[in-house]
Amino acid sequence: MKIALAQLNYHVGNFESNTNKIIQHIREAKQNGADLVVFAELCVCGYPARDFLEFNEFITLCDEAAKTIATECHDIACIIGLPTPNNNPEGKDLNNSAYFIENGTVKAVVNKALLPNYDIFDEYRYFEPSTQFSCIDFKGKRIALTICEDLWNTIENPLYITRPMDTLIKQKPDVMINIAASPFAYNHDEERIEILKDNAIRYNLPLFYVNHVGAQTELIFDGGSLIFDNTGVLLDELPYFKEALTYYTLNDDASVSFEHASTIKAAHQSDIEQIHEGLILGIKDYFYKSGFKQAILGLSGGIDSAVVCALAAEALGPENVMAVLLPSRFSSDHSIKDAEDLVKNLGCKSETVAIAKITESFESALSPQFKNLPFNIAEENLQSRSRAVVLMAMCNKFGYILLNTSNKSEAAVGYGTLYGDMCGGISVIGDVFKTQVFELAREINKDREIIPENTIVKPPSAELRPDQKDTDSLPEYDILDAILYEYILNRRSSAEIIKLGFEEAVVRKVLRLVNISEHKRYQTPPILRVSPKAFGMGRRMPIVGKYLS
Repeated sequence: MKIALAQLNYHVGNFESNTNKIIQHIREAKQNGADLVVFAELCVCGYPARDFLEFNEFITLCDEAAKTIATECHDIACIIGLPTPNNNPEGKDLNNSAYFIENGTVKAVVNKALLPNYDIFDEYRYFEPSTQFSCIDFKGKRIALTICEDLWNTIENPLYITRPMDTLIKQKPDVMINIAASPFAYNHDEERIEILKDNAIRYNLPLFYVNHVGAQTELIFDGGSLIFDNTGVLLDELPYFKEALTYYTLNDDASVSFEHASTIKAAHQSDIEQIHEGLILGIKDYFYKSGFKQAILGLSGGIDSAVVCALAAEALGPENVMAVLLPSRFSSDHSIKDAEDLVKNLGCKSETVAIAKITESFESALSPQFKNLPFNIAEENLQSRSRAVVLMAMCNKFGYILLNTSNKSEAAVGYGTLYGDMCGGISVIGDVFKTQVFELAREINKDREIIPENTIVKPPSAELRPDQKDTDSLPEYDILDAILYEYILNRRSSAEIIKLGFEEAVVRKVLRLVNISEHKRYQTPPILRVSPKAFGMGRRMPIVGKYLS
């Protein structure tokens, strides 16, 4: 049996595009002699569809798309994923389903059993878990078809009380096929490989795994679809962050053969290399799927805005990036020169709008209310908000989308100005710690100097008052990020972090800053997710909570 795996970039709710793409790949697979072509979980509607799933019309459009796809399935079968009505009056209204389509009709329906409801996942909000499992017979082979999480319960601390494959294996299948929508995080590829390898070994079956690729708002899908033999040996690995259509033959002895050379990487990319590729895809798809082409950002001469500008230029083309220099009376000459050098290196568009007179106008208008009180954070934030007013005005006038340039360290401790430097349409590096931003700059510069060296080596500063440095308000970033990593990603308490050797006063200050800044993060743009625990939909904290504050 010749099996084609289609690793594709779908668009949530874009039924015409998704259906056409699926049909195109069915036709291509058929021309290349495939018996079966496999698409990803919920490919018909895109993933995650979230509360679109609560609209009856949305589910109807999924059904209509599936019927259109079925008309293409003659002399070839396909597996597609879509939401379907739950005909049992008890339980949730929908199932997360896979259709096995053959000879123009749906031959079998498989419903997902293990519905993730942690971190970014909300599947139990919409779907009823399946409790019945049956294999599918096709071309003399018996297929155990499962959906994403259904194979993830082999971990040391199981999240669920059942394993669908424990039932399916009793029906003596010849092969496992798993369709998935598994989002990217820089450590997720190794985990994914180990879990799927464990399934192949546990059930002594070859395994074909198909994942999404592409970005849906803040979620990035990295592809990396996988094929294992029945002993757990990884036979092939589809490209990361790219679409692909590949072919395999499942032989009578359960071995898997294929004509193309294996695309398994000799060494997986480093975390920073993966983050770099993920962010490029995230920016590109956010703009393309939203119908926008041009980005704008404030370019300060600092490393955060420099990295975002370089990423945007790579993702969208420098001709589609407008970098606006917004010097204040506290901006240093070297920062302005660093920003100008970056623009020259990238070839992007640029404008300069000095904000000194704008902020002076605000201060003058507010002088009766400020009553000659000393300069403080109020005047500092007026500068940041003046910049935001300029940038948003240009967005409205010319149709740009504003890129937010705050990093994860700043977002964590609230080191930013609401309605100032924290505004934007999409936060590009809001899931990248400051220490990782420096690594990203080096990655961007690996072939030639794009980001000026001075931008990378100078002490970070918001430049909102004379001689200001970030370390005036925060610990050194290597210390700050290490504490934040333990608290945010590892969920350690202050006591546990202190036991690791960090100074108690610093730990308590940092954790307090994180928790009292929750109200700011509620009002920031969507953050491109590249880590296992990002701010946004995957980390849900009360604003008024007292714990650890």
